Parts: sequence; structure tokens; C-alpha cells
Amino acid sequence: MRFIIIFLCGFFLLNKSFAETEKTIYEKIDLFSEVLNEINKEYVEEINQNDVMDAAINGVLQSLDPYSAYMSPEMLKEMQTETSGKFGGLGIEVGMEHGVVKVISPIDNTPASKAGVKAGDYIVKINDIQVQGKSLTEAVELMRGPVGSDIEITVRRRGVKKAIVFTITREIIEITSVKSKYIDRGIGYLRLTSFNENSGDQIKNKIIEFNKKKDLRGYILDLRNNPGGLLSQAIRISDFFLENGEIVSTKSRKKTENRRWFAKKGDLIKGKPLIVLTNYGSASASEIVAGALKDHKRAIIVGEHSYGKGSVQSIIPLKNKGAIRLTISKYYLPSGDSISEVGVVPDIEIEEASEGFVINTDTDNQLNFVIRLLNG
Repeated sequence: MRFIIIFLCGFFLLNKSFAETEKTIYEKIDLFSEVLNEINKEYVEEINQNDVMDAAINGVLQSLDPYSAYMSPEMLKEMQTETSGKFGGLGIEVGMEHGVVKVISPIDNTPASKAGVKAGDYIVKINDIQVQGKSLTEAVELMRGPVGSDIEITVRRRGVKKAIVFTITREIIEITSVKSKYIDRGIGYLRLTSFNENSGDQIKNKIIEFNKKKDLRGYILDLRNNPGGLLSQAIRISDFFLENGEIVSTKSRKKTENRRWFAKKGDLIKGKPLIVLTNYGSASASEIVAGALKDHKRAIIVGEHSYGKGSVQSIIPLKNKGAIRLTISKYYLPSGDSISEVGVVPDIEIEEASEGFVINTDTDNQLNFVIRLLNG
């Protein structure tokens, strides 16, 4: 009897809590309507209520984390057709930090990388428009435009007092994800610029080609300025260099959706020395590969601390034919450490000195160091 009374008291308290929460939510909705009504009546300029509502929706998503956002039907369509020839781009992966648009990584051989934009730059102005206060989606929209058209972006860079202004011509962004070269007395150099559907096959074919060389001493896997891509490819490429063990796990709000991925037997480079290059522009899938190889002591990580984007976003369609990009889980390394906002710390830290990633030991101090390391 006492148990029943306690249970009923708990049930009523729970119901009361739910009722109070629901009441608070409805009060907030009424408050929002009141604010919107006052803006519509009193604001100094006439407003477009549709735009205001889109901004409000996006504000909710942006309050969760820098990677969640709302895409209107027009924005979603542009995203899906961005590389079809209708829209030009700069070739940069961007995120949001403290209300400012931040460059995660410029992509190799794109207008942005050729102009000198660097990972970690903060974009403060696009043409004559101040970016601060705008959403990430709005900033990206401002950077889109016809192929061949010019755009002026103003950035702030760590360690540089004055703002830097770049005038960049938009181009169709065509990404070749794997570049390779056999360099300096038996070193197989593999540069991976993104993780797309063909990256794993391209890397594998290059390894098979390099393995035929009789004087092969070791490998360099260059992940600098690689903003990430497909999780499946990050897992597959990590597996190429491992004999066994966990590669990565994801943890979601729903425990039933938590997952772990493990390496299959078979190291494609047969235990030869492997050095991975990272910098501040190495993000997401790049960090999964670098982190897994570091945790299993399969590779030496050289360069700079990586970006720290360790979350998974899903594109969820909406009834209005738009979508939301929503963070649904986070990555965890074999050690159990989260990548989010932490990144991968290199075993040997060397600051980046070169402006680009040409295979040139005269200008690339990180690559020069790694070659000397492999050559003993």
C-alpha cells in the first residue's frame, strides 16, 4: 500500500512537471508572437515576415552548435546543384565560431587557396557587407555567385594586426581527392584533399603501385587542409594501414544508434613506416584517420593541431522542400577521446611555413622534416 502511494505521488509530480514545462513552452510561443507583432508594427523599416521566420528557425539551430543550420528550398536546391555548372564557388570549407564565419580549410588548387586564404582565417566582410551577426547559411549564400564573377572578402588572421582583403574570381570547384608522387629515395607520398566516394579506391591503387618499387622505405599521408567528407571513406582508408582494432565510434542521443567500426586484418603497406601530416585545416574525417592511426601507434603525426570538428550532420528534408542540417552524433577515437573542439594533437609539432602544398622541400618545412625523418 505504501509503495502504491509513493508511486502515485511520483506519477502526479511527474505529470505536474510535464504540465509546467508545456505551459512554459506555450508562454514562450505567445511571447515570440508578441515580439514578431511589435517588430512588424514598430520597426524602422518594413520587414519581410517570411525572412524573419527563416532567420528565427535558423537561430534555433545555430544555438545548438556551429554546424546545424536551416536551408530554405532555394538554398537546398543550390547546394544540390552547386557543382553542376550553374553556380561558382571559392573552394573553402567554413564554419561558425562565436558568431563569426571561420575558414575550416581552403581546398587545394581552388580560387581561395591560390589567393592565399588560410585555415583559421575569420571572414569579417563579404564585398561591402559585414558578416558578423549573419548566420553561416547567409554568409555562404553571399559567397555564391556566377562562375567568372569577382568577390572581395576581408579576413582577420591570427598574428596579423591588419585585416587582409582578397579579390577572388569564382570558379566551378572540381576536386581531385588524391595526389601522389614517389619522392626522395623511396618515399611514397599520398596527399588526400577530401573524402569522397572514390578516395578509398584511388588511395588503394596508388599504394599497390608504390608497393612494386624495390627501394620503397615508407609512406607519407598528407591530410593538411583536408576538411573531411564521407565517414565510410575515413573508415576504409584507416583500415588500409591497420591489422585490427577499433577505428572510430559514434555516440548519439539514442543509445540504439551508437556504432563502432573495426579494422579488418591486412595492412596494405605491410608494416612500413607511416607519417601523417596535419594542420589546423585538417578536420572531421581527416581527424578520424589521424586519430585512429595515432591511438594504435601505427603512424607518427607531424604538423599542427587539427581543427576539432568531431560531429556528424544529417540533412533532414522538411515539408516545405527545404531541409535542416542537424548534428545527430559525435565521433570518438579508439582511446575514447572526443574529437569535438579538441582535435588531434601531433606527436611532433611543427608550424606551417609554406603558402601552398606543392611537393617542394625548399618551401615546405613540415614535408622537409618528414622526409628527413623517414630517411633517418
